[in-house]
Amino acid sequence: MVSGPTAADAPHDARLVRTGSADLLSLALMDARNQTLQLLARYEDAMARGLRVPMEPQLELPHWIAGHLAWFAEYWIGRNPRRGLGPRCPADAPRLGSIEPMADRWYHPVLSPHDTRWDMPLPALGEVRAYLMETLERTLEQMEHAIDDDGLFFFRVALLHEDLRGEQLVRQAQAIGLAMPFAAPPAMVRREAIGLPACRWPLGSERGGFVFDVEQWAHEVDVPEFEIDAQPVDWGQFVEFVDDGGYDREELWHPQGWQWLEQLAQEEGRRGPRYVDQIGVASGAVMQTLFGRATRMASQQPVMHVSWWEADAWARWSGRRLPTEVEWEVAAHRAAGRGFRWGDVQEWTAGTLRPWPGFEPHAWTRHTEFEAEPLFGHARVLRGASFATRARLKSPKARSFALPERDDGFTGFRTCAI
Repeated sequence: MVSGPTAADAPHDARLVRTGSADLLSLALMDARNQTLQLLARYEDAMARGLRVPMEPQLELPHWIAGHLAWFAEYWIGRNPRRGLGPRCPADAPRLGSIEPMADRWYHPVLSPHDTRWDMPLPALGEVRAYLMETLERTLEQMEHAIDDDGLFFFRVALLHEDLRGEQLVRQAQAIGLAMPFAAPPAMVRREAIGLPACRWPLGSERGGFVFDVEQWAHEVDVPEFEIDAQPVDWGQFVEFVDDGGYDREELWHPQGWQWLEQLAQEEGRRGPRYVDQIGVASGAVMQTLFGRATRMASQQPVMHVSWWEADAWARWSGRRLPTEVEWEVAAHRAAGRGFRWGDVQEWTAGTLRPWPGFEPHAWTRHTEFEAEPLFGHARVLRGASFATRARLKSPKARSFALPERDDGFTGFRTCAI
């Protein structure tokens, strides 16, 4: 007999965390804060030895992230008398004072724009710990009075925001070569592509519990029959594309993708995904730097750190196409017992990010990388999760996004038959 999740599993279960009780959320919030402190300790040790985080658009100072996490929970929960309105709470609702007088100046994204943070006199990581612990304690105390979905909304937001920021810390550790206790995704058994019949599918999330704004709301979509890969494209398959001149053949690339590739060629060249030091034509060997160490990738490990442009070019070269996000979602639900594997890398889909019927932006995402509205019509949709994603964020309904040139995430792809 297959048993359900245990009490120990509950704080990590995506469905339960989105709909569960205050007691469950308390355990999950403590778990998230412990994970944050462990990640920050690695940064602190490395920075004491001279490691620096450069000012680049896709990077963030770890001690700013740490303080921002404490500020975020305090701003939306502890200082927010209107938090009981849940997603209807306006962004400009009056706030109480902070326990840290400089908190808004340091950690509010509007008052501390990204490029100014490197010159600001931010507290060191050691000093931020007290702020983190005190705000967590207050958050847990205030949650005792939350009894419904609206009342629990910002507590769920604080939890999932902290998990998203934790994945950001792992992602940028990869960018700056900081050692982390994560291994590359394991090799996969190659399976035949999976055929699925036509259906009518409720794309998006139903009302009830916590739902990210870009997942609002479920709406029926007609899906023709399709064939989809059982697993993401692996290194052995990608090397064949490189061997066949994939990075030199303009006809394989979207016009904007080719412009992106040519620009990189002027700066540093591009003959493989990001962080690849060697991608052998004769041997097929792939060496990719993983958290500061050159790592030999097995041919059946999923490709990682590809942009959407590269994924689309590979699909064209192979005579296939990227899946639509509804095809990906249908397969994740209906083909799990037939070998459909996901969760090693986030996966690009064919879709351009657009709002769904009933979309209402969440105020808490404003001026952050989680704000969707400015990227509608530009970003591409990512589905699934990576090895660096916390378990409670992993859901076949989860929908994220990035601009097509982004390759710093743990991103891969799979394809469908044309």
